[in-house]
Amino acid sequence: KATCTEKPLNVRLPMDLAVQLDALTKTTGRTKSFLAVEALEAYIDQQVWQIAEVKAGIEEADRGEFATDAEMAAIFAKYAN
Repeated sequence: KATCTEKPLNVRLPMDLAVQLDALTKTTGRTKSFLAVEALEAYIDQQVWQIAEVKAGIEEADRGEFATDAEMAAIFAKYAN
């Protein structure tokens, strides 16, 4: 028995997004599936990273690891316009 390494996904796109996707497939020569998988991978990677960073920040805060007022003032002074 062969195993499937892919699973189909059906989505409803807003018409303007569908038009943009069609144009992109023509411009790049890529399939809609390829572009959708590429976009989902990028989105999921970003979300996983962001959630991990938030959890790490909460754990640091729970341990009482905060920047001092002086450290924060130095950061603001460095990047203020």
